Amino acid sequence: MKLKLWQIDAFAAKVLEGNPAAVVPLETWLDAGLMRAVANENNLAETAFFLREARGKYALRWFTPEAEVDLCGHATLASAWLIFAELDPELKQIDFSTRSGTLTVLRGQGGNHVMSLPSDPVTRYEERDGFARQIGDALGTAAPTEIHRGRYVMGVWDDAATIRALKGPGNIAQVLRPLDMWGLIATAPGDGDGEGQYDFVSRFFAPDKGVPEDPVTGSAHCALTPYWAARLGKKTLRARQVSPRGGDLTCTEDGDRTVLSGPCALYMRGEIVV
Repeated sequence: MKLKLWQIDAFAAKVLEGNPAAVVPLETWLDAGLMRAVANENNLAETAFFLREARGKYALRWFTPEAEVDLCGHATLASAWLIFAELDPELKQIDFSTRSGTLTVLRGQGGNHVMSLPSDPVTRYEERDGFARQIGDALGTAAPTEIHRGRYVMGVWDDAATIRALKGPGNIAQVLRPLDMWGLIATAPGDGDGEGQYDFVSRFFAPDKGVPEDPVTGSAHCALTPYWAARLGKKTLRARQVSPRGGDLTCTEDGDRTVLSGPCALYMRGEIVV
């Protein structure tokens, strides 16, 4: 069986930046084990598989190298980019049916498509048993000043330089497992000035899902956006995920939805044989 595959850098104005996603359109669903094996072979943070149900309506699933996940923002944006750019260029809106409900992507100007995802408001986690210190030790820095929980654990530090200097996931998977959690967001207020001014910065680590560090994480911004919107008193924020590849996002708090927008860049078209 031969399948077409596109590799698209999401939240990137040019290739080799942002977060790469593999996108595989299907005519019928493959066995979940085979889709997971393809994602493992691709060895990217996410591989998206979608199936056309009607014009502008698609079923969408996401796989890391290790598992199927409930929500992935950057691979959703990449999938929408492919449909808008190459598969149905006249479309203005796409509705994706997913494990997280219907996700809508609107065609944006200049390729900056606009994606609506379910928000993930976090709650304050009362630190105990040295948990904050363990997080800091795993990342090679001081303990976070705040810890919150939602879909992921979120540690908040005081300055962007700390987030930029984090040494990587270390043993963060072991630190999170007692809480039955697998993803850590590290965040702080933004830095820079003028065109380089950001409201907040972040990084994301999920080694238990085969993603030691994710370059740009849409689902994490479903937690980050409501948190920083409330803290800064702003509805729309400019964010930078300061991973080694890095990526820019425009984030809008919209009640129970988080609206993210950003560009994509096509890196590769190919064909796989399975």
